[in-house]
Amino acid sequence: MGNVLHLLVDTSTWLDLSKRRDGQRWIVALRLLVHQRDVELLVPELVIEEFERNRERIEASMTASVAQRFKLIKQDLEDYGGTDVENAVEVIADLARDVPLIGAMTTRNFDEVLELLRTGRRVEATDAEHRGVVERGLRKRAPLHRSRNSVADALLIELYATAARASDLSRNPHAFVTSNSADFSTEDGDKRQPHPDVSATFASEGSTYALGVDGLNDVLLSHFGSEIKELFAETDFIEEPRRLGEILEAEKMLFDRVWHHRSLQHEYQLRAAGDEGELERLEAIAGPARKRVEETYTQPGELGPYTDFELGMLNGKLSALRWVLGSEWDFLDT
Repeated sequence: MGNVLHLLVDTSTWLDLSKRRDGQRWIVALRLLVHQRDVELLVPELVIEEFERNRERIEASMTASVAQRFKLIKQDLEDYGGTDVENAVEVIADLARDVPLIGAMTTRNFDEVLELLRTGRRVEATDAEHRGVVERGLRKRAPLHRSRNSVADALLIELYATAARASDLSRNPHAFVTSNSADFSTEDGDKRQPHPDVSATFASEGSTYALGVDGLNDVLLSHFGSEIKELFAETDFIEEPRRLGEILEAEKMLFDRVWHHRSLQHEYQLRAAGDEGELERLEAIAGPARKRVEETYTQPGELGPYTDFELGMLNGKLSALRWVLGSEWDFLDT
């Protein structure tokens, strides 16, 4: 591959990206660039292992933190909000009921990042990289300059250095992206600059040190220019999960419309059969509910007549929302 941007992204940055509500901006862009062979992800096995190992903990903490924030806000409103906060308290309580759904939506980023990692090019450590790690440890050179176990980080930078040395950086630029400034960045000064112990790896033009998601963004902008700006514009969206109240309201609307259609169909069948007794019984039972529905849904076409396609869409939507609310698929009883 020629003129391809090669990225080795540390686990710390992948996790930061996954936690962001706007993470899709970069995830979607990277997926497309990888598909087009404009970007190649260099993925050591240890990055995938660390990502999977930390994922469950971070997802749980994200959901717990959202629930805790709602709880504290509700308590503050009750304690200090005065006499006119009943509606606000109810809104917060309603939002709190949506926490499981919000938590589930946030996990999408983690799933898609893991898919990106698994489709990247695996880079495996050789004896040379392992010797490099040992040498760093003996000399206490970053990222082994602190009193902590940073062997995995040392192996990452050795793998990146090997990949960069083996490439024509003028045609295939490389970038190392990490959020771990304590291990990789300069100790005094601009944290966006590499530590002196690793700076030689980034001395050549075409080899870039980048800090965090913002650094990844800068690398993509620098390499792709207006192309990536257009791609970001197309993918710059945040999908908010529907609240439980919205789902229940939509399910009720679909139920009413499907039930009304079935009620009319039943009436037509009884009239065609001349069953006056059953027709009278139907009118007594369904009449008041049908009147309510007809007074509620007054826009043209809301209560039919439906084409087969429109009726299928109504039933499909009702089935889908009921599934979200806990029913089995294709449960369409009215």
